[in-house]
Amino acid sequence: MATYTDFSDVHTNLARPKNSAILTVRVIKSFQYRTERSLVLKDINLETTTVGQLKDISRQAIQIQPGWKPYRNVELDAMKLYSQAHGAKTTNLIINLDHDEWILTDDSKTLAEAGFENETEVSLFNRDLYEQFRENPKTTW
Repeated sequence: MATYTDFSDVHTNLARPKNSAILTVRVIKSFQYRTERSLVLKDINLETTTVGQLKDISRQAIQIQPGWKPYRNVELDAMKLYSQAHGAKTTNLIINLDHDEWILTDDSKTLAEAGFENETEVSLFNRDLYEQFRENPKTTW
């Protein structure tokens, strides 16, 4: 007889162990046109995977998975935390322009050290394009 485990009182960010997290990488092609696509990565070990490795995993997935051709010519060199499960989200649809301390500059830091949990969303983008957008955050349709 199958047993039922009730996870209704467990937040999703705590429902999976740190060695098997699900992360969403928001790959941003254009800030101005709000062009982004989400890449869902499963079974990521937050305690051993570094920020640099996550960038490499994401870029590799973009190169080999179908449907990512428009994103293959963008130099994706920076990451910034976007949101955590059950946390507040920004009102900007493409990236949070506040909290510059959320930009992940240390590629040797593990994801757990950088504050990642299960169901964390992180943006992957070109840092120069981000800085230009911060100076003039206008969007075009």
